Amino acid sequence: MTGREVEDLLRTLAPQVLGILVRRHGHFSACEDAVQEALLAAATRWPGQGAPENPRAWLLTVAGRRLTDEWRSERARRDREVTVALREPAYAAVAPPAESDRSDSDDSLTLLLLCCHPALPRSAQLALTLRAVGGLTTAQIARAFLVPEATMSQRIRRAKQRIEAAGARFVMPSPAERDERLRTVRHVLYLIFNEGYTASSGTELHRAELTGEAIRLTRQLRRALPDDGEVAGLLALMLLTDAHRSARTGPGGELVPLAEQDRDRWDRAAITEGVALVTEALTWSPPGPYQLQAAIAAVHAEAPTARQTDWRQIVALYRVLATLAPNPMVTLNQAAAVAMVDGPRAGLALLAPLDADDRVAGHHRLAAVRAHLLELAGEPAAAREAYLLAARRTTSLPEQRYLELRAARLGEHR
Repeated sequence: MTGREVEDLLRTLAPQVLGILVRRHGHFSACEDAVQEALLAAATRWPGQGAPENPRAWLLTVAGRRLTDEWRSERARRDREVTVALREPAYAAVAPPAESDRSDSDDSLTLLLLCCHPALPRSAQLALTLRAVGGLTTAQIARAFLVPEATMSQRIRRAKQRIEAAGARFVMPSPAERDERLRTVRHVLYLIFNEGYTASSGTELHRAELTGEAIRLTRQLRRALPDDGEVAGLLALMLLTDAHRSARTGPGGELVPLAEQDRDRWDRAAITEGVALVTEALTWSPPGPYQLQAAIAAVHAEAPTARQTDWRQIVALYRVLATLAPNPMVTLNQAAAVAMVDGPRAGLALLAPLDADDRVAGHHRLAAVRAHLLELAGEPAAAREAYLLAARRTTSLPEQRYLELRAARLGEHR
């Protein structure tokens, strides 16, 4: 097997193996550490030796032995403090054979719900989901979020401790609690995708390992919840958005805005799948925020050229979205769409109230959208200042370079 094939297989098996161990033993933190060691052993051996006949059973056995060794070591330490007569039998901590579990068992949904436990802050939910359910190593997650490995290791360790301190059990929550937790799961997967699609900081615009993992995990969630229209909408939104990825950067890695992208470079297979997903979901599911965003992305994707985009339909969808899920980022996108139908002044009027909204007032995107609309309105000096303000506020170098270039071009025409 190639290294890539092994990596893909391990990411699929990681949540299954962890789910079985936690269901057997509890002790999420110890089980997760044991699974990570088993994954590392497999990643080292399988590319050269080939995967075993039953890869999941192999991982369960290796992880189970790691747990047994750890608990025996701890027990030996305690036994030195008590009499031999009170010592537990040596076999008490030995895991049952891997083959004793149902071959079709997959606890990925339960794991996702556990990793998105309300006791955890959002940053911890992101990290723990990628490690426990995604199978990424701590080093990979640290690189993706541009923090030292030691910092990410501490974040993950604290997350596991908080889950155990909260008394979280490895069981499916009640229906009411599950629905609430699912909203968090969908949002965490959405955040993972967004961080990969437009990295919030650093020299790269994309982090393909994060977008790929978000799509994979959302596919997994959809298999577990085929009747959840918002999961279908989220997957459609990811596919339709990621379809632009190869056209979003130029030869030198520079950012290329949607209107200027070469649409022949868009991933048509992803677009076809995404459009079919959201179209089908909207026929039987009440429209939710992810379905509406996917519908907007589908209108963009199906337009032959930027000029032929059905902006009136997009504006109508944004009006529904703004009513259903009011959010300053929705307003930003709505303003840009309204400007294409009713003119830039109408878009600027929608932006004005956001200056008093603490959630977005200092965000680079507000300044960037305002700059774009001011440029369309024929106010180059004001647009240039807004582009420069946006460039100062962003921590993404590709975005910063793009915004500075826009400002420089406006300066040339003064």
